[in-house]
Amino acid sequence: MKRQIFPFSGIVGQDKLKTGLLLNAVDPAIGGILVSGHKGTGKSTAVRALVKVLPEIAVVKGCSYNCDPDDIENLCSACFDTYKKGESFQTARRSMPLIELPLSATEDRVIGTLHVEQILKTGERRFEPGLLASANRGILYVDEVNLLDDHLVDILLDAAASGVNLVEREGISYAHPSRFMLIGTMNPEEGELRPQFLDRFGLSLSVGSVADPLQRRLVVDRRLAFDIDPVSFTSAFRDDETILADQIQSARSVLQDVEIPVEMIELGVALATEVKAQGHRADIAIIKAARALAAFLECPAVQTEHVIEAARYVLPHRITTLSLATVEQIEDTLETIFKKVLDDDSPTNSNQLESDDFDDWEDLAEQVPGATAASNVGMLFSFLAEKKKLSTNQIQ
Repeated sequence: MKRQIFPFSGIVGQDKLKTGLLLNAVDPAIGGILVSGHKGTGKSTAVRALVKVLPEIAVVKGCSYNCDPDDIENLCSACFDTYKKGESFQTARRSMPLIELPLSATEDRVIGTLHVEQILKTGERRFEPGLLASANRGILYVDEVNLLDDHLVDILLDAAASGVNLVEREGISYAHPSRFMLIGTMNPEEGELRPQFLDRFGLSLSVGSVADPLQRRLVVDRRLAFDIDPVSFTSAFRDDETILADQIQSARSVLQDVEIPVEMIELGVALATEVKAQGHRADIAIIKAARALAAFLECPAVQTEHVIEAARYVLPHRITTLSLATVEQIEDTLETIFKKVLDDDSPTNSNQLESDDFDDWEDLAEQVPGATAASNVGMLFSFLAEKKKLSTNQIQ
């Protein structure tokens, strides 16, 4: 059966959620995203819909690990043997895989099964790939990630850190590439996430229900229309989906060409330092996310507003000075930190906007095209709306 997926551009509101997903789509090296929110807020719907606007990938035909025929250094053992023999690869194009990891999954289902008996009898290694193999070069999605067993969390941490899944049984080992975008969703009422796993996510955000009554009605209207005729509903958003997919592809193609001024790196470091983030993942993630944002917005260089917006996604789960804080308290703390860092008269901001130029973040949004105020309007979607790249298509 073919699963019907709600279109990404048909999701009402939730610009913050969609922005975080799109930034990872532009640069998967950001490190994935953790989405926290109550049930029914569209978390899983948005994640599953993301795949439809992601560009297709080239794979070695028949490879269980979705190997890239042009990336020789990260081929699996079978594909590398083919390469060493001088044989050409048969290639195919496919959509980026989205692998959902169920909470009930066993260790063998996740990492794969190494058949030791056959190896001892025949001398030939037989490995049955698991979910980490299927997720290579794709998305590994864990719903209710905070309820995942600790031993599976450790496995995911190892694979996410090394990009390799290593399976060892009875002194026999097998390794294969496992580079994936890790996306987790959770309901905060059901428990917290282990700190070492929490830090592994490049971005994090909290989502809530849409507050505006008209938008809530539109949510209902679109859901009913999709349930009645998913094919027609999806077709109505085909142009919008194509626009988003083209924008992602364009941003990916220019990502490495986006200039990152030293001042912007210093700003990112200053923000991470101010929240007392442990380690250096926060600093790196801020710059990567800011670069992805600049690429999506078609800017040749990272600017102050890009770094500030990126920090909104990178720092919330890394603020060490707040414990058991509410979402509102974290947002208020970040706003205070942003203002304090921008108030600094150090050379970092000598050529950037000074905080004296505006009274609050609403003024900043007016001075900088596409900048996001504290209400988090959403840079990406403001940009697309200004350029009239996304229609205001609504299903009645």
